[in-house]
Amino acid sequence: MMLSKRILLEKRSLVIPLALGALLNIAAYVLIVYPLAVKSVGAAGRAAAAARTLKAAEQEVAAARALVTGRSRAEQELSTFYDKVLPADLSAARRLTYASLPALARKTSVKFLERQTDSDPPAKDSRIGVLRVRTRLQGDYESLRQFIFELESAPEFVIIDDVALAQSDVGQPLTLTLQLSTYYRLGANGN
Repeated sequence: MMLSKRILLEKRSLVIPLALGALLNIAAYVLIVYPLAVKSVGAAGRAAAAARTLKAAEQEVAAARALVTGRSRAEQELSTFYDKVLPADLSAARRLTYASLPALARKTSVKFLERQTDSDPPAKDSRIGVLRVRTRLQGDYESLRQFIFELESAPEFVIIDDVALAQSDVGQPLTLTLQLSTYYRLGANGN
C-alpha cells in the first residue's frame, strides 16, 4: 500500500489527467453512447415491426384485389350464362328439347317412345323458371348408354335428374326413362 501511495504522489501530474480522462470516458459512455445504442436497437425493432406490418398490409391488398377480380369474373360468367346459355323463355326451352331429343335418339339408334313436359310455377322474385321433361326410349344397352353420353355432351343446357332402366322380358329391348330439366329466363311478368 505504501508503494501505491508513493507512486500516486510522485506521478500525480500523470495520474490525475489519466484518472480524469477515464472518468470522462465513463461519463460519456453512460450519458451519450449507451442511450444512443439503446435508441438504435429500439429503432431497428420498430423498423422490423413496420416491415412486418407493411408485408401483412400488402398481402391483404392482394387478397382484396383477387376478391374483386374473382367477383367481377363471376358476375361476367353469370351474365354470360343468363344471356347465352339459358333459353330466353319457356317456348325456347320447349323448342330446345322438342327437336333435339328425337334427333339424338335417331343418331344413337334408339327408339323414341314418348315425352311429357311440365313447367314448374315460377317462384316469387325468381329470374329463372324450370321445364321438366320425362321421356321414354327403347334400345340395346350400348345405344342407350351412347344416347345418355351424347345428351350430356350436347351444347343444349339440359340436366339429367333421374335415370331408370327396365326390361320387361329377357328378349325385349331395354326401356330407358329419363327425367330431364332445363331452365329458362323469366320475363318481367314472370313467364
